Amino acid sequence: MLILLPPSETKRPGGAGAPLDATSLALPALSGPRTRVAEALVALSADPDAAARVLKLSDRQRGEVAVNAELLSGPTMPAVDRYTGVLFDALDAGSLPAAARRWLGAHVLIHSAPFGPVAALDPIPAYRLAAGASLPGVGPLRRVWAEPVSDALAGAAPRFVLDMRSEAYAALGPVPRGVASAYVRVVTPGPDGAVRALNHFNKHAKGAFTRALALARPRVGTRDALLRWADEADWTLRPGAPGELDLVV
Repeated sequence: MLILLPPSETKRPGGAGAPLDATSLALPALSGPRTRVAEALVALSADPDAAARVLKLSDRQRGEVAVNAELLSGPTMPAVDRYTGVLFDALDAGSLPAAARRWLGAHVLIHSAPFGPVAALDPIPAYRLAAGASLPGVGPLRRVWAEPVSDALAGAAPRFVLDMRSEAYAALGPVPRGVASAYVRVVTPGPDGAVRALNHFNKHAKGAFTRALALARPRVGTRDALLRWADEADWTLRPGAPGELDLVV
C-alpha cells in the first residue's frame, strides 16, 4: 500500500542534512520538473517585492522569501520531520520507533508543491510555496505537476493507493485510473444520522490514522484488506462515494 499525504504550510526551520539533491528523491522521473520549479522559486526570491506578490505573502510573512532563496543551498531534514501543523503533530513521527519510521519511508509520500510527492524520509529544505501558485517562467503548478506525477505513480505500480491529500494537492497529480486507489474523506455523524465533512479534525484524524498504520505495519495490499485491518484496529473506515472511503470520527 502507498499512502499519499498533503504537506503543511508550517515547517520546522534548519536541518542537519546536505543541500537538496532532486535526483535522490522518491519517484526520480520527477527530477526534471523538481529542478525547474526549485530554480524558478530561487530566481523569484531575488526580487522580494515580486516574490511577496506572487506567493501572496503578508508583511509578516516576507521572511519566507529569504527561506526560498536558500532552497538549493540550505540544510535539509526528512520530509516527515520538516512539516508541522495538525496532521503532522498527530502523526508525531519523531516519537515513532525506528521500525515505524522505516515503514513510513517505504509506504508514505508527502505531496509538496516544489518537489511533487516525496518519500516521508526524503531530505528536503524549508520552503514557502502553495499548491495554487503560478511561478514566473513556469506557470501554474497544476500544469507542471499533474501529468508527470500521474505518470510517475503509474510507473511505481503500487498495488493500492490510499489518497489522503487535500483536493488541491490531489489535483497536482491524480492517481491514474489503472491503479487501485481510494480517496479518504474524514466525516462525523450529525444528530440526524447524516455525515458531514470535517476540517480541523480532518487533518488530525489523517495524522493519527497514519501513525496507527506505521505502528502496526499491516500487510495491506487492497482496499478490502485495509477495511478489515481498520475494523480490527477499532477505526471506523467504511465505503463512501464511488472511489472513496469515509474515515468516521
